[in-house]
Formats: sequence, C-alpha cells, structure tokens
Amino acid sequence: MTPAVKVLERAGIAFSLAEYDHDPRSPAYGEEAARALGLSPDEVFKTLLARLDDGRLVMAIVPVSAQLDLKALARAADGRKASLADPADAERATGYVVGGISPLGQKKRLPAFLDASAERLATLHVSGGRRGLEICLAPDDLARLLGARYAALARH
Repeated sequence: MTPAVKVLERAGIAFSLAEYDHDPRSPAYGEEAARALGLSPDEVFKTLLARLDDGRLVMAIVPVSAQLDLKALARAADGRKASLADPADAERATGYVVGGISPLGQKKRLPAFLDASAERLATLHVSGGRRGLEICLAPDDLARLLGARYAALARH
C-alpha cells in the first residue's frame, strides 16, 4: 500500500479508498478522478506545491473545481509571493509522481494549507499516492494529521 494509506492506518483515522482506471492521456488528474468516481469536483481536492519568495516549499490542498490563488497562499504562509513549484521539485519533496501526489505520507513535512471550503464538507477525497487511487476522509482529520491551517485559497 502507499505511504499515504500507511499514515492513516498508523494514526487510526477512519478512511475509505476508491480506485479507478487512470487514463494516461487525461490532462487533468483531479477532474478525471471526480468523473471516474461520480463525485462532485468540489469534494475532490488536488495537492499542489508552491515555492514562496523566500525559497520555502508549501503545500496547498484545493478543490479540483477551482484554481489555486497564489497570492492568498503566500499571505496564509506569511510570504509575499508564491509560484507553483517545478514538477521535479514537487516529486523530489513528496516522493510521489505528479498526478498522484498525496498530501499524506510525503518524504518531507511541508507547511500545509487546506482550502476553507473543506470545512463545509463531511468528507473529501485526496490522492492516495498514485494515479487512480483516492482516499476519502474527514477534512478535520486531514488537517490534524498535516498540521494544516484552513485558508481561503480557491479561485473559481
């Protein structure tokens, strides 16, 4: 099983797994997951890494139905500016491949920010650590495991 699943099992957190056949031609991994699993794109969250102007990497978890507001993320992380991290840097820092980056079980523990829209949900879905695997869990459990702060990060 993936490092993300192992983290949840060790922590005793209630979760479920959903698998689907990933299409390698799919350009949008999160939207593909929502479609394949019959879920609202508002309840499937993507994990994005960004680099702040001071060089720090941070993690943002936002609905696949939205874009990450980089200015809002920079403010939440006490930075001035943020830009999406280079995919190779994201893979190196997390140990996962792009399209399968889970917020859980990463190689390096990064400051994490969860979009405030998650607070309205009973459960949300995040990548399970590989393309075609989603984890369903309560947003507060995810936030607690990551030490994440809720912040308004999504731009629709």
